Order: sequence, then C-alpha cells, then structure tokens
Amino acid sequence: MVGPNYKRPAAPAPPEFKEKPPADFKEAGGWKPAQPTDDMLKGKWWEIYNDPALNALEEQVSLSNQNLAQAEAVYREARAAVLISRASLSPTVSAAPSATESRTGGAAGIRTLLDLPLSAAWAPDLWGNIRRGVTSAAASAQASAANLENARLLYQSELAQDYFQLHGLDGEAELLETTLKSYDQYLTLTKNRKAGGIASDLDVAQAEAQLYATRAQLQDLGIQRAQLEHAIAVLIGKPPSELTVPGMTLKTPPPPVPVAVPSVLLERRPDIAAGERQMAAANEQIGIAEAAFYPTLSLSAALGLENNRITTWISWPARFFSVGASMAETVFEAGRRRAAVSQSQAAFDATIAAYRQTVLAAFQQVEDNLAALRVLAEESVTADQAVASAERALTVSTAQYKSGTTSYLAVIQSQATALAAERTAVELLTRRLTASVLLVQALGGGWDSSQLPTPKDVAAKGN
Repeated sequence: MVGPNYKRPAAPAPPEFKEKPPADFKEAGGWKPAQPTDDMLKGKWWEIYNDPALNALEEQVSLSNQNLAQAEAVYREARAAVLISRASLSPTVSAAPSATESRTGGAAGIRTLLDLPLSAAWAPDLWGNIRRGVTSAAASAQASAANLENARLLYQSELAQDYFQLHGLDGEAELLETTLKSYDQYLTLTKNRKAGGIASDLDVAQAEAQLYATRAQLQDLGIQRAQLEHAIAVLIGKPPSELTVPGMTLKTPPPPVPVAVPSVLLERRPDIAAGERQMAAANEQIGIAEAAFYPTLSLSAALGLENNRITTWISWPARFFSVGASMAETVFEAGRRRAAVSQSQAAFDATIAAYRQTVLAAFQQVEDNLAALRVLAEESVTADQAVASAERALTVSTAQYKSGTTSYLAVIQSQATALAAERTAVELLTRRLTASVLLVQALGGGWDSSQLPTPKDVAAKGN
C-alpha cells in the first residue's frame, strides 16, 4: 500500500483547567474535579437534576427529533458508502443471455443464434488504493456516527436550557404576582389616606402607575414563556399545540458536575471524535492519490454457450471461453497526478487545523462555564444580601410614609429597588442551572469515543 499510514496528530491539552472550584461552592455541593473513583457523567446526564418532568422530555428527543432523524439517515448513507467501496475489492461477474433471429440478402430461411455468455472482470488492488478507499469511507462513516451523537447532545442540552429558562420565567411570574398583591394593598392604603386628607392625588397616581407597570411586566413574560414552550415541543418532535409544560418555580441550585483533567476531554467530546475521524479519512486520500502514479492491472475472463439450435445449445461443442490480462499506465498528464497528491495533502492539513481548533474551542467552553458557575455562585450570595437590604429599606420607607415623615416617592423607589433585587436573584438561579447544562455539554455529556462503531461495525450489512 503506497502512501502514508495514519497517525493521530497531537492536539494541545493543558495538564489542568485554569478555573478551580471555590471552597464555599465546593463545600455546598457544587462541581468538583473528578477523581478516578468518582462517578463520571453517564449517557442520561439530565438525571443529575432529579426532575422527572425534564427526564420525560429528554427521553423524547432521541425518539422524535427530526433533525436527529436526518443525522441518523446521513450515518446510514455513510455506512452504505463503505459497502460500495468494499465491493470494488471483488470481481464483477455479469451474464447477458440472448436469442436472435436474422435473414440476410436472398438467403432462404431464418438464421437463429442462441447465446449464454458469462464474463468476469477484476482489477487487483496492487497499490492499496481500493483498500484505502474502504478505510477512508469507514472513517467517514465513523465521523457521521460522532456527528449524530454530537447533534443528540446539542438538542438534549438545548431542551434542558429551554426548560430551565421557562421555569425561571415561572419564578419571575410568581414573584411579580406576589408583588402585585402587595402593590394593590399599597394602592388601597394610599386611597384611604387620600380620603382622610393625609395623602394627595399624586400619591394615588404614583401607586397606580407602579401597579400597572408591574402588571405589564408580568404580562410580557407570557410571550417568552410561550416561545420557550413552543421550542421544547419542536425539540421533542411535536407541534407546539400538542405540548403544555406545567408551571414550576426553580428552587434547587445546580448539582455537582464531575470535571476530569483536560486530556480526558479529547475522548469525551463527539465533535472532537468526528474531527479525528475526518483526519483519518483525509489521510487515506493521500495514498489513493499516490497510487495513481503506478500502473493498473485488469484481469478478465468470459465463457458461455452459443448455438443455433436449442436442442444442442447446452452441449460441449457449443462452448466458448476467453481469458486475458491488461496493464495500463499513464505516460503524460501534465502534472495532474502530482497536483492531486498536493491537493490531498493540503486537505489533510486542513482537517488537522480544524481538529485542533475544535479542541481549543472545547477547552474554552469548559473554562467559560466553570468561570460562569463560580462567578454566578458568588453573585448569588451578593444578590441575596441585596434582597435583604432592599426589603429592609422598603419596610423603613413604608413606616415613614405612614407616619407622614416622607413622601410616597420614597416608597415607590424602595419598591422598585426591592423588586429588581428579587428578580435578579431569580434570574441568577436560572443562569446557574443553564450554565451547568452548558458545562455538561462542554464535557461531552457522558459520551466516550469508545462508543463509536468500529470499522467492522460500519461495514456490516443491514441496519
């Protein structure tokens, strides 16, 4: 076999991630570096959130998502290509039976000719170009299998993010509904004070404006929630009209996510596995291009029966046969073959660069979401302090307003500050959960390159 044998190119892999778990977050059950004895992420990674409703939705992604069905069909197409390439290693046998009747010139009678030929042709794979083609097709099929798993992970991750964002909106809606009840009580208080001559109509108008503005915010959340619910429906392969996600508020912070050393990431990400298999396929194309410099040998044989009478057609004298061999070599082609080799080498170099870029992007995604979880955990502590202070300020301003020592404007400002702080706390919990989903996705979702089908598997007949 002419051409280079494939050797997996090296990719940058630091000894450890830059981001470290903060001590307080680690003690609270946050993410942690994985040890050899730790349980690694499994295939059904979403089960770490202990949410039965999320589990039920995720199970439907693999069954009904049409984009996954498309990716699975592409994989089956790639497997068929392996069988097509492998068939070139075997001889081709054909048969062309015929029966003809003819009359020429003024000859009397009709001439009948019965023919039953069999022919075989075979081009031995002297230089390995056919075998390299089979290997290349198998590697491409493996890349398609990895792309299928990567698509599955992306859609599962997208569903989990949409799910948590939707219920994050439910939490905001619950907060706004509670706030509206409080604002309604403040409006009643202000109207009573106005009736008693203590408050002015300005105070009533300000209380009404605060109430209506908050109600509008609550109504606006309905648009975002509906869109997220529709997106979830499509991800599980259903029309939006057929899915209703019950309301629920988020209460639990993200669960621990085991994080192994960076080098393990090279085996855990399906997109990295796809890039590596694409390099292997491109390497075989170099050998195929180099094989064009060598002559090709073709062997052929034919045998059969030929007679003008059906009664003596199948008889020894009616037999015929031929065998032959031919060799062909291109003498001049103006540098076409050399250019083809250079083209294949350049294509291989391009897959190496794409592979290494995918690895770098994977490390970035892990670092980004580790940093996001760390910062958001710290920010949540600060946000809780802000909520407590804002509520205390509202209590003080309300008491001062009732005693007549301050205007209603101070109450409104305290109300707005408290609502903003509480919404920030709700949003932070949503962002922490979605960041943990993105971290799981960045880590490969529990997938491993050992799950890729082998070359023998992709070349097996049947589904």
